[in-house]
Amino acid sequence: MLSKSFLNTRIGLTQVRAFSSMPEYDVAVIGGGPGGYVAAIKAGQKGLKVVCIEKRGTLGGTCLNVGCIPSKALLNSTQKFHDAQHTFKEIGITTGPVVMDFDVLQKSKNNAVTGLTSGIEFLLKKYKVDYMKGWGKFSSADTIAVDLNDGKTTEIKAKHTIIATGSEPATLPAGMLDIDEKYVVTSTGALALTKVPKKMIVVGGGVIGLEMGSVYQRLGTEVTVVNNSEMICPFLDTEVSKAFLKILKKQGLKFELGAKLVSGVNNKENGVSVVVETAKGNKTIEGDVCLLSIGRKPYTGGLQLEKAGLSTNQRGQIDTSKTW
Repeated sequence: MLSKSFLNTRIGLTQVRAFSSMPEYDVAVIGGGPGGYVAAIKAGQKGLKVVCIEKRGTLGGTCLNVGCIPSKALLNSTQKFHDAQHTFKEIGITTGPVVMDFDVLQKSKNNAVTGLTSGIEFLLKKYKVDYMKGWGKFSSADTIAVDLNDGKTTEIKAKHTIIATGSEPATLPAGMLDIDEKYVVTSTGALALTKVPKKMIVVGGGVIGLEMGSVYQRLGTEVTVVNNSEMICPFLDTEVSKAFLKILKKQGLKFELGAKLVSGVNNKENGVSVVVETAKGNKTIEGDVCLLSIGRKPYTGGLQLEKAGLSTNQRGQIDTSKTW
């Protein structure tokens, strides 16, 4: 017959084990964007036990939430607005004054985003993928700590982890046009402005800057694009880039090409000013809002990669040479 003290000891050990145990998964995916949620769904379809960790609180990553989808929604709506103002009459359609309700425009964009993100969450449930809303970081190579959005923390174990945290906007050196997402904005802030600015400075002649510049120019904003190269969208064929530039100039966008950003000041409600160096000397450009669209960088900070035996290069990209 077992003694009372032995039973108490065994019960105590069982309670400790129950308290200290943590959920275990075959695959953990950190990041719920196009790379992350697709990987999580595919693993779920294969019958693996999967968790997807995403801090934003909505799935779809930058693309769905503050990138491709909302920007295309605004481009589509403002193109229709432009057509109603300028081209309908060419095909015999006569209208009265056409006005854009900016609040309704933003609501329409948000509805497009919500519809798609909720659809992804449905797919995770369908394939039995657990969804944690929070910030995931490594505690060890097979353990992930999660700072949940509700203020709590938890920890899980995973046989395999997929890092799919994507990218974030590149920034200028500290003290030079610090981003507040209200007056000096990235693409995220540009998508969420509460009113149409009279003047906008776009720093960067790539896809993001030109898309958002086009949106606001159609809404009546005076847009000036500052680009350190003489060529916009340098990844394009030279002739295509030149043709694109002509279209944008005809549309009404202004350009300072081959212009180097020297300094900038965010005067908040009093506007933003930048000084650029051109072939003819320095030039000051004023605006209500300045959009920084100078590229993107890997979003790997705060993952505690070193605890998993990983490291990054100078650009923030994970060094895979030690892991393959």
